[in-house]
Amino acid sequence: MASKTTRGSKAPGYKCTECGWTTIKWVGRCGECQAWGTVVETGATVARTTAAATVLEPALPIASVDAAAAAFLPTGVNELDRVLGGGLVPGAVILLAGEPGVGKSTLLLDVAARFARTGQDVLYVTGEESAAQVKLRAERIDAVADTLYLSAETDLSQALGQVERVEPRLLVVDSVQTLSSPEVEGSAGGVSQVREVAASLIAAAKKRNMTTLLVGHVTKDGLIAGPRLLEHLVDVVCQFEGERHSRLRLIRAVKNRYGPTDEVGCFDLNEDGIEGLADPSGLFVSRTKEPVSGTCITVTLEGRRPLVAEVQSLLATSPNAQPRRATSGLDSSRVSMLLAVLQQRAGCQLHKDDSYVATVGGVKLSEPATDLAVALAVASAKAGKALSSRLIAFGEVGLAGEVRPVPGINKRIQEASRLGFTHAVVPSSPNGPGPVPEGFTVKEVEHLAQALELLFHG
Repeated sequence: MASKTTRGSKAPGYKCTECGWTTIKWVGRCGECQAWGTVVETGATVARTTAAATVLEPALPIASVDAAAAAFLPTGVNELDRVLGGGLVPGAVILLAGEPGVGKSTLLLDVAARFARTGQDVLYVTGEESAAQVKLRAERIDAVADTLYLSAETDLSQALGQVERVEPRLLVVDSVQTLSSPEVEGSAGGVSQVREVAASLIAAAKKRNMTTLLVGHVTKDGLIAGPRLLEHLVDVVCQFEGERHSRLRLIRAVKNRYGPTDEVGCFDLNEDGIEGLADPSGLFVSRTKEPVSGTCITVTLEGRRPLVAEVQSLLATSPNAQPRRATSGLDSSRVSMLLAVLQQRAGCQLHKDDSYVATVGGVKLSEPATDLAVALAVASAKAGKALSSRLIAFGEVGLAGEVRPVPGINKRIQEASRLGFTHAVVPSSPNGPGPVPEGFTVKEVEHLAQALELLFHG
């Protein structure tokens, strides 16, 4: 006689931890999102809770809730405070993810020391290094403080025991993938372990009103390792970005329950540690005494932050039937499109030239607003005429050669004026460029050919 499933229970099954796809038998690869190793058993019985419990803390009208307990606490690192929306929120759990060697541990050790110097207890739990190794790095970057406690643990229960003993206001875990619980099957860094570790640390943070900073690893595709549930559970998710051969580091918030997600923090990673850059534009502009052909300055928006950057271009007659197209810091397919637009819509004959287009300082420019600067740099290299060193240009270029308006025109102009530029070529817009600083000249253009005529024949 077949057994019956009781009400409020469900038959054994399997579920993908990434996308939620379900199946009645285990498979190694999810049939929906095609991820490997994410299908786990959901359990044979799930009880349904229907009985009401005694209310310990009655619900309050939202107007009477005291928000002072969630006030921002500055970290001492202004660029990080900018990204977080003002600082650390008590009880918040922040996930900082990035590639190996980008500077995650260095930044959080600096933050921990600065926070400890305010008189607060800070616990730094490391699962990747010994306490002595962390101490050496702390001495190198001047991050030693009396109330900063170090613990080298890979066992979750031991780490929680250290939290009980120290009772810190700030907890740093480096990294969440190195901790494991003996009560959960699987190795450290696995889906089940990461889920258990994150849930336990988040529960401890909320119970103690303790701000928690978690370091997260990323996969080869640049995604945060572990289940997507990890990103849903935490309050803030930040991405730490930077080229291995460049000193520049960028932090941007992907998720932020307490502030904006369109702010970017800039840092300089050097032998003495990591320092915030309030004005990083100087890293992205070359310093030459005389203007050089093939260069153009632009202003890009990283979130809400305007950054001045330089685009350089070099053309050389190609010995091959198929000219070479090389880029650095720019989208290669978009640069190829702009070369075609220059040739077909503006009369620049580039089909016999090898073209090399790059940015200065290792900065990556992905915003379409940089199209006009790229086109002008290539045209300048072709004509052998240098643009003014006090000129900036920005605007999106379409396949018909039209120059389209971009967001933040006035903000870009104000930033360029602040840094000493005096001329700008911008796209024509219905509302105009807005208030222009005194002594600053703005030329509006509707077509790429019009911009070239203005700069090289006007």
